[in-house]
Amino acid sequence: MHEEIKKFNQEKSELIHSNAINKELQKAKFDFNVESNKAKYSYNFSWMGRPIIAYPQDMIAMQEIIWDIKPDLIIEAGIAHGGSLVYYASLLELIGGDGFVLGLDIDIRKHNRDLIEAHSMSKRIKMIEGDSTSLDVANQVYEIARDKKKIIVCLDSNHTHNHVLGELKLYANLTTVGSYCIVFDTIVDELPEDYMPGGRPWNPGNNPKTAVLEFLKSNNNFEIDKSIDNKILVSVAPDGYLKRIK
Repeated sequence: MHEEIKKFNQEKSELIHSNAINKELQKAKFDFNVESNKAKYSYNFSWMGRPIIAYPQDMIAMQEIIWDIKPDLIIEAGIAHGGSLVYYASLLELIGGDGFVLGLDIDIRKHNRDLIEAHSMSKRIKMIEGDSTSLDVANQVYEIARDKKKIIVCLDSNHTHNHVLGELKLYANLTTVGSYCIVFDTIVDELPEDYMPGGRPWNPGNNPKTAVLEFLKSNNNFEIDKSIDNKILVSVAPDGYLKRIK
């Protein structure tokens, strides 16, 4: 590697590490994460015409992961409008090869399905309708994943502790070594109880982060990649980027 590139990468690594101990920056991060979630900030964005309901910082983190891993399969539980399916598919299209995205959702609304299937990236998208924690859906996923060599798993459906823990037990082991299982909306554990008007079934103490911590107690194949948290700071997935290390 060229010395200038090594120097740049070393500086970047040091900056990312310093973010973790920068009290002012950490406070600003926390304040923005809380207030932006109250304001439904993630609803403001789209990718190639489809609402993505994500933070741009997480989108960049996902781009870096996908480019580095170059997966032949990305599994995503939770489809909504299909923006993230289209986003991941477009990155796989740029990479080339035969990689595709498999989306799971208990209710794929017809207007969303029609728009996803009509999209230019639909050639790299497959969808399964059903409860992601059901054995029927899991069996279909395992059959599709059977001959894949590099797999990324994304969990972004029902955000209750039990549901996410069920998804982790079913799908995390499909993550290939060196790749990632990303659990979104772990931020819920850091938000005020009443952050979302009208309420949600999930809240502090019952959410994706509590599921992640419970899962990791009995599974040492994964570790939380803190460098991603420290790099992007603003995220709906703090402690949710799980790297498979063995």
